[in-house]
Amino acid sequence: MNTTTVNREPLHVAILKNVITVVLSLAIIYINGTLVHTFRKHQVFNTNSRYILYIHLVINDIITLSMTILLQVLIYIIYTLNVSFCIIMLMLSTSTGLNSPLTLAAMALECYLAICFPLRHPQICTVRKTYNVITVIWVLSLLTILPDLFIIIATRPAEYFHSRIFCLWANVFTNPVLTKKKDVTNILFLVIVWVILFYAYFRILFTAQAASVNAKKARNTVLLHGFQLLLCMLSFIYNISIDGLSILFPKDIPTIRYVISLLIQVMPRLISPMVYGIRDKMFREHLKRYLLPLNPAIHPKKVRKRTI
Repeated sequence: MNTTTVNREPLHVAILKNVITVVLSLAIIYINGTLVHTFRKHQVFNTNSRYILYIHLVINDIITLSMTILLQVLIYIIYTLNVSFCIIMLMLSTSTGLNSPLTLAAMALECYLAICFPLRHPQICTVRKTYNVITVIWVLSLLTILPDLFIIIATRPAEYFHSRIFCLWANVFTNPVLTKKKDVTNILFLVIVWVILFYAYFRILFTAQAASVNAKKARNTVLLHGFQLLLCMLSFIYNISIDGLSILFPKDIPTIRYVISLLIQVMPRLISPMVYGIRDKMFREHLKRYLLPLNPAIHPKKVRKRTI
């Protein structure tokens, strides 16, 4: 069985890398957590399908970052992990990775319905239907990776799941058929999502009135979804990038793996808070109450008038 290994680094280098990743990831998780808290505390958000889908995307980012931090720290400290635990971590992070482009497609369709069918939008995009869509997204992502799990359970002895391994997808799921299946699935998902995004964008472009502020905002939102999808696609070239750079710089494999992980797994998670948390006026106003609690301009003191 061919596996990928990484040489250990000096202690001070490992500590520095982990501190950078953990601090940056926790900062992003805090921002995203504030968005989730804002969403939960205000009915105007949790009864709106657009914000429900958005917060699902944010929660996906939180899970992905949490898995990234946990895996990186454990690998640096313990180096090899229990295979069963590694499989759980990999499948959870892979599921959330597949959820992101599907959620972006759902958000683009919601924008399209809001602009092109404003009268039918409230009946189509109900809260219940939105949560049904989120359920379908999770089912699709799980159905994509569960066959890999079933195959490895059927082909590996029980002792294998109690052994230890350097926790990478390529080390656990070594069957070349599974690798091809994963590539085909990723390409299929991306093609479907890109078709939906282009369809939504051009229907909004040609159907809505050019002077409509909401139409322009919807077009810009769909464009941002396209940019987010490009960032999602970076995860699909993760292994290719590492393999290519490792051939050119064989002595710097740990540094290459760390930098690419930071750029592909961590930094793109800064984009989601910007789309609605900063760009959306209503969300921004509510968010300020939590990020800037001491600002008197945002929290004017309410003076009660005494009745005589």
